Order: sequence, then structure tokens, then C-alpha cells
Amino acid sequence: MTAYWAPHAWLPSGVADDVRISVSDGRITAVGTGVPASGDDVRLPGVVLPGLANAHSHAFHRALRGRTHADGGSFWTWRTVMYDVARRLDPDSYLALARAVYAEMALAGVTTVGEFHYVHHNPDGTAYDDPNAMGEALRQAAVDAGIRITLLDTCYLTGGLTADGYTPLNEVQRRFGDGDADAWAARVADLKPSANLRVGAAIHSVRAVPADQLGTVASFSPESPLHVHLSEQPAENEACLALHHKTPTALLKDAGVLSGRTSLVHATHLTDTDITDLSGTFACFCPTTERDLADGIGPARALADAGATLTLGSDQHAVIDLFEEARGLEMHERLSTRQRGRFSPAELLQALTGDGHRSLGWDELGRLEPGAPADLVAVRLDSVRTAGTQPSQAVYSATATDVDTVVVGGEMVVSEGRHRLGDVGALLRSAIDNLSN
Repeated sequence: MTAYWAPHAWLPSGVADDVRISVSDGRITAVGTGVPASGDDVRLPGVVLPGLANAHSHAFHRALRGRTHADGGSFWTWRTVMYDVARRLDPDSYLALARAVYAEMALAGVTTVGEFHYVHHNPDGTAYDDPNAMGEALRQAAVDAGIRITLLDTCYLTGGLTADGYTPLNEVQRRFGDGDADAWAARVADLKPSANLRVGAAIHSVRAVPADQLGTVASFSPESPLHVHLSEQPAENEACLALHHKTPTALLKDAGVLSGRTSLVHATHLTDTDITDLSGTFACFCPTTERDLADGIGPARALADAGATLTLGSDQHAVIDLFEEARGLEMHERLSTRQRGRFSPAELLQALTGDGHRSLGWDELGRLEPGAPADLVAVRLDSVRTAGTQPSQAVYSATATDVDTVVVGGEMVVSEGRHRLGDVGALLRSAIDNLSN
């Protein structure tokens, strides 16, 4: 048994002081409050939080950071650069890149990632000897980096949507596709969960999965998470209305996609009816990506008030800092409404922890209580950013740099701000340089 002691911890009842968390066989066995530290305790600084859930990731997009801004451009020109990176990936290079990206996430306090995975096949569209070789690379990357992963294997069948119909996959997109949803489901059925991996499904978007294929994906694994990019760009809404005479949300609703296990990612450009229809689902916001790509500000508070559960992700990894994503959710609301306090610190932390984990199929995670897996994140409260911060408001001042210690399933992954893999910056540089050459 290991006992961790911290001056503060965020428990289900709120922030408590002088907290001892006892861990055995990877699970929390006891939580005591108001207790002095003993000589046998592992002392953690600042405030201890449950592990953070990054509910939406495209690991290979990390190779784009700092490389897409020279000429401004748009979401669609950014996508062209993204396709160039996707074209260069193979299982070995993807393992190296994802390992480094997931290690960067661990340094930021992320203990579970939802990987929205659609780079499935050879560049010419033919299958690898193992049709899930790219997914297996992501599984191994998470193991090496010491975090948990929900592999959201993504159905991606068409190149786009216009008023005249669906367009074929282009040269780069061919490696994303399986032909039809039945073939996609047959491939995904061979992916097996493991101690650190759970398998979920994803519909890339209403642009990439025809209306008559949506139901097949939705019914593939009824108990597993189902994620969908939704209404990130007005152009998607316009094309969907022109062809189907309904919004993307209405199209998904009519196809049986919307349920309590469904996460709608971005959900930026919604009608009032769309917001009502998303009651009971998860809505995953990615504020640093949404502002980086000039997508717009989505109706986060309205969705929450309508009964959707909010989660957060770093998406294209313009930064990997879940505290910044949480602040972005609140700050975007403040700018659009000119009101403060749209989300309380506790609501933001819940989105980062328990709700994020539930959206990824890890219902047992996100709480510091007996019986829960021992995923702990210690955030310093004595840095130049956090000095003077009340522990209950650390989400408003802390950054990824303030994460000191990360424990996943009782194993130390980050200690004193250093990952067990060593120099993560060097790992990132090597992996990205390999893709650039």
C-alpha cells in the first residue's frame, strides 16, 4: 500500500485540506481529511485532482503546431496541410508521434484520452496485413506514455457533402475509408479492449458518412461511446440543408445516432431546435482549436441548460493544456454574453474529470474516493502563475506547466514535472522531423 498526502484535494464533496489518499493494487482504498502527514506518506504539492480526461484528440495533428499560420487561411486551407501530414504516416511513425503526444498529455495531467482515429489504411487505401495496425500503434503509444485510451474508431466513407450529394474520397482520404459502414464495423470488431484501452465508435461527420450509413455505425456497439463531429463549420450546415432539408443535428436524430452515450464534438453552429434535440447527450468543446481555426463560439451554456453534459478536448493540439480548455469555455461565454461566472470552477473541473471520463466509457474514473482507480494529478499552488490561488479556483490560474505529479492506476507517470520517458520535447521533435523529411 502507498499513502499519498497533500495539503488540498478535490473530493466529491469539494476541496478538503490535509488529505491522505491510500492506494493498494492500483485503487484508492481510503481517503482521510484533516490528518497530518506522516513519515511514510508520499507528499504531493498543492491541490490533488482526479486524472483529467481529454475527450477529443487527433494525435497526428500535433505535427501541425506552429506550422499553419503564415498566410492566415481558413479551416479548409488548414485541412489541406493536415492531409499532407496524414499522407506521410505509417504504423511506426504514428507510434513514435502518438507516444510523444500522449506523454505531453500526461505532463499536462491527462490520464485518459479519447482518440478520434480515422487514419486506418495504407496511403493507397489498401489494408495493412493487420487491418488495425494504425489503431494498435495508438494502443501501444498510450501504454508507453502511461495513460488510458478510448480508441474512437472512426467511420469515414465520403470526401465531402454538397447540395448535389456526397463526393468521393480524394487521394489522401482513401486511407481513411472502409468502403461502407458494414466493412468498417467488421474491421472494428477485431479490436479488443485491454487494461488501458476501450473501444468506441465515431462518425467523422455528416460530410463523411452518408445518411443511409449512419444507423449502421450507431448500432454497431450499443453500449460503447459514440462520437461525432457536429456543425463545426457553417458550410457543413448549408450543404446538409441543401441536400437533406434538415440540419446535421436533425439528420443524426432521425438516424438514431443521438443517445446518452453520444458525444457531439464542437457543436458550434446550432439552431434552438438543435440545442433542444441534444438534451441527454455529451457536447465536447475544444476552445483552443475552435479559436485557432476561427470556427466560432458554440452555445455551451445553452446546451448545458438544455440538458447536455459538457466535456473538453484539445483536438488538434494547438496547445495541450486542459486547464486552458476549461478557461476557454468560460471566457468565450463571457465574451459572447458580457457576463462572468457562466460556469463555476466546480462545473469546469467536473467537465475535465468525471464527465469527460463517462463520455469515453470509463465511468469508474474521475473521482477521488474509495474503490476508484488511483488516477491522481497534483497541481502546484506556489508557482508564479498559481501563487495565492485558492485551491478551489486553481482551474482559473493553473497551466499544464504547474502539473507536478501524475499517478495512473497507482503507477507514477510524472514526478516533479518530469515524465518517466525522459525528454518529451526531444521525442516530439524527432517524431515530427521524421514526418517532415
